Amino acid sequence: MKLLIIEDEKELSDSIAAFLATERYICERAYSFDEAMSKVALYEYDCILLDLMLPGGSGLDVLREIKRLSLTSGVIIVSAKDSVADKVEGLKIGADDYLSKPFSLPELAMRIFAVVRRRNFSNDNLLKTGGISINLLGKTVNVGAKQLDLTKTEYELLLFLVKNGNKVVSKSALAEHLSGDMADMMDDYSFVYTHIKNLKAKLAEAGCRDCIKTYYGNGYIWTEEKV
Repeated sequence: MKLLIIEDEKELSDSIAAFLATERYICERAYSFDEAMSKVALYEYDCILLDLMLPGGSGLDVLREIKRLSLTSGVIIVSAKDSVADKVEGLKIGADDYLSKPFSLPELAMRIFAVVRRRNFSNDNLLKTGGISINLLGKTVNVGAKQLDLTKTEYELLLFLVKNGNKVVSKSALAEHLSGDMADMMDDYSFVYTHIKNLKAKLAEAGCRDCIKTYYGNGYIWTEEKV
């Protein structure tokens, strides 16, 4: 899952990013209003952590822009401004949750998980599709009774394809999801093909064949093939 941390306190941003990386999240960061506005306009995120007090502008205006763009990202306001009025205004605009500073990082991680689960996976911890089951909380994947030994990248790749259902996902979209804004500096997306190849091999070995189909020149699609 890919997150955007909009927080001007670099030490706090570093702490959040480091902890969430251990939870297998991909984290990008913005430290100012202008940087936040640029990133939400250019990239897609599963969840956005949004501070209200930013250099150059208000986090509430960033939230308004997210809603104006009709982005599907979940939004959790993380701010020292803990008045009822701030919470009401943020939730009224469309935030999914509000967490006041100081907060515990494990609680933040669980709130992120809850928002992403509710928005993308029907509020269920266990996702079943085709012949596989994905434990979203445990971050494990099973084909029947066999648990697959997936890398972090392979797991994220699988989840992104499943989340997009029977829809072709381009290599560029996969590259951007897996590597964030670093994808803009890549000459090609050959690493996507490598991870797809490895993931398909592991699924096939477990008996789940043809779940990931290749549309040459377009991208990849997850189908509801049964084992």
